[in-house]
Amino acid sequence: MSKELTLSVVDQSPVRHGGTAADGLQESVRLARIAEQLGYTRYWVAEHHNSGTFAGTSPEILIGQIAAATQTIRVGSGGVMLSHYSALKVAEQFRTLESFFPGRIDLGIGRAPGSDRLTAVALAYPREEVDIESFPQQVVDLLGFLHSAVDPKHPFAQIHVQPGPQPESAPAIWLLGSSDYSARLAGMLGLPFAFADFFGHTSAIGPDVADLYRKEFRPTVFGDEPKLNVTVQVVCAPTEAEANHVASSRRFMRAARVMGLRGGLLPPEEAAAYPLSDEVRRSVEESGRSAIDGNPEQVRARIMEIAVRYGTTDVGVVTNCYSFDDRVRSYELVAEAFGLESTE
Repeated sequence: MSKELTLSVVDQSPVRHGGTAADGLQESVRLARIAEQLGYTRYWVAEHHNSGTFAGTSPEILIGQIAAATQTIRVGSGGVMLSHYSALKVAEQFRTLESFFPGRIDLGIGRAPGSDRLTAVALAYPREEVDIESFPQQVVDLLGFLHSAVDPKHPFAQIHVQPGPQPESAPAIWLLGSSDYSARLAGMLGLPFAFADFFGHTSAIGPDVADLYRKEFRPTVFGDEPKLNVTVQVVCAPTEAEANHVASSRRFMRAARVMGLRGGLLPPEEAAAYPLSDEVRRSVEESGRSAIDGNPEQVRARIMEIAVRYGTTDVGVVTNCYSFDDRVRSYELVAEAFGLESTE
């Protein structure tokens, strides 16, 4: 393992044009096995709904499949969009996962919908959507259910979450975010915080958000010091030219989102040749400024630079490619560049 950084994988379960969501999910399990062998520390899966590009709608189910197919790597959510669900149900799901895979489960919690507006409504229907202002209380309730520590005055204090109680082996909880809102909440609750630099438009404010999290952090039973992860977008290949070619698929994915197109990742040749308006091109360039595409030496240097900017040694890597082989190779080259210890 590199003494400089802890490296992890964040997987959005991408779908290629002409492929299926089932392909994307099965490739997530395959990639997790490879990531474990390469020496990555964690493997987190995302939650997206009504997406033609990402297959992961049920992270809790995918986590179970991945954890069953691996042996040592930590597996978790990056993240569960808590506003769609009850804190009790999420607590039950992740206590169940922890029972099957003790000491290996992470629960990353997000506030964003992970979907379009209509889909967010459908996820709650026929109930009313949860008011986003309720998110802090949902997080507090979730912590209470997971650790059998619900306030005795709480209306649900008599509910006992199963399986349990095993507070000493509860899932590790992270708060995820791309703004100061989640950073402040994580600091107030003493929780680890993961910042989504890979969103692209968030990179400029990221270091300030990280500093705010550390400033606002208050020790609690959930953590006695700040713990910060930053996740970045990466494509690594033997040469810079090849990395930029492979990354064409990801860049067009962002363009397609702006244009309202669906259909999965295009092959690099098609993605690079697709005609874009100046406005769309500018939007793609702006959102991709923080992406790290290059050869192993360039990628290593950029990741180290970002780690220094954020003041952390905990970095997650998102890699979205049309070809699964290109995706695997990228993670292999990054692992080699940082000297991760293979488990093979």
